[in-house]
Amino acid sequence: MDLALQLVQELYPDARAAWLGGSVARGDATSTSDLDITVLLDGPPAPIRKSLEYADWPVELFVHTEKSLRYFADKDQARRQPTMMRLVGESVVLLDTDGSGARLQQEYLAEVVAGPKPLSGDELGLLRYTITNLLDDLSDASGDVRLAIAAVLWQEAARLLLTGAGRWSGTGKGLLREVAAYDKAQAAALMDGVRAEDDRLVVAVDHILDGYGGRLFAGFELAATI
Repeated sequence: MDLALQLVQELYPDARAAWLGGSVARGDATSTSDLDITVLLDGPPAPIRKSLEYADWPVELFVHTEKSLRYFADKDQARRQPTMMRLVGESVVLLDTDGSGARLQQEYLAEVVAGPKPLSGDELGLLRYTITNLLDDLSDASGDVRLAIAAVLWQEAARLLLTGAGRWSGTGKGLLREVAAYDKAQAAALMDGVRAEDDRLVVAVDHILDGYGGRLFAGFELAATI
C-alpha cells in the first residue's frame, strides 16, 4: 500500500483521492497480480486508463473525475458487471484530501451490495434462447468444436444463473469467481461439464434453465429498436 500511495503522489500530486482495489486489496493476489489503482482528479488528464510498471509491479491506473466515475459505474449497472464500483467500493483508501475518498467508497460499496437491476422479460428470453441454441449446437459437436461451444455455453448459463438470482455477473475468471461465491456446487457442475465428453454440461445447464422456464426456441420474439 505504501508503494501504491507513493506512485499516486509522484504521478498525480493534485489527486483528491485514490483507492487500491482488486486482488491485492482483497488479499488473494498471486505472483502475476497487478496493482489496481483508481485516482480521483478534478479534471484533465482524467479520465484516462493506463498500464505501467513501477518498482517491479505491473500497475493498472484508472484516473477519473467524479463525473467519469459515475459514467462508468452506470455502464457497470447496465451490463451487470460492477468493475468500476468494486475498484472503488471494495478498496483500501490510499489518499483522501477532502473526504471524497471515504464518501465515494461508501457510495459505490452500497451499490455493489444492492446488486444489479432485475432481468427484463426480453433479457431473460434472449438468454434462454441463446442458451437453447448453444445446447442444440453442442448436441452434435465433437473435439475442438465441442470445446469451443462448451466454453461459451457455460458462460451464458453462468450469467443466467447469476443475473436471474439478482447477482452480479463477470467475465473470465471473474465470472467463475462470482458463480463459485453464489453456488459452489453449480460452479463445479458447469466446469466439470465443460471438461467432460458426456452430457454432464447439458444436464447442468438444463438444471439452470428449468428455474426460468426451460429451453426457448419456438415462440421467441424480440423487437428491434432502430
